[in-house]
Amino acid sequence: MSLPLVRLSFLDLIRGFVAVGRRMSITLASQDLCLTQSAVSRQINALEEQLGVKLLVRSYRSIAFTPEGERLFRSADGAVQQLQDVVGEIHKTGVLKPVMLSATIGVTGLWLLPRLSRFQKRHPGVDLRVSANNRVADLRAEGVDLAIRYTTAALAPEGAVRLFGESVAPVAHPSLGLKSLRSAQALAKLSLLEFDNPLHPWLQWGDWLSARGWADVKHRGVLHFNQYDQVIQAALDAQGVALGRLELIQPLLDAGRLVLLAPPRHGAEMTHAYWLIAASEHPRADVRRVAEWIVSEAQSSRELAESGAA
Repeated sequence: MSLPLVRLSFLDLIRGFVAVGRRMSITLASQDLCLTQSAVSRQINALEEQLGVKLLVRSYRSIAFTPEGERLFRSADGAVQQLQDVVGEIHKTGVLKPVMLSATIGVTGLWLLPRLSRFQKRHPGVDLRVSANNRVADLRAEGVDLAIRYTTAALAPEGAVRLFGESVAPVAHPSLGLKSLRSAQALAKLSLLEFDNPLHPWLQWGDWLSARGWADVKHRGVLHFNQYDQVIQAALDAQGVALGRLELIQPLLDAGRLVLLAPPRHGAEMTHAYWLIAASEHPRADVRRVAEWIVSEAQSSRELAESGAA
């Protein structure tokens, strides 16, 4: 008796089982699937639990099918091969598979978008698509190849690449006539532009003012924004003074569109940094090109921030 479609929830586990059966090796199957050996082993264990039977007999240096496993493999291998053939033919139509890159709204607007023209000139054949949102995405489940995330070293997943840290300092539009914030009195007639995210107090004015003993300083008022790119846009519109994340806004400082008003708090003081995360341990060639380009741009950002703070 065949099962209804709703009960075929383990098709992805079948793929892992077929890969192992074709190679008769979990190590080689993990390489084919771009997964770790432990991940492939977990897939086989999960499939055996769902079916309620043993499919493989594992010894120290070899594996073998049980009778049930051999029967399942003969059927599953043929079905998977048919899918591979059909999908391969469809792929030959010339439709380019895009590289999906996920980043937060602030990183996308302030750091990534100003650089994309350079990527397009260097790699005109790569179809890069950017998803800007602040959710923590399940990369594989959502079809994301790469993600730029703001997190700590302890929380960054294994294999993540640290792009750059963070330096924070007050910035403002030149039209406000400010050259520095060397005294509390300099803030008296200014509005403060606040990133409304209590999870990161070092990006808020209360933390910055307290660190200088200016917690009780009088100022014109506070404008609150729930997205960091909105804070910087308000600063560009001369609506007040913002705490600038220098690695993200360095091009605006270099162009004179914003002015640095005080020495920055350097990355060494911060627990968070920007990390590049890949969905696969062995990404395809166009994903590697995007990743290498991001790492190169990040190095330039670090160097500019360090020279600007010197």
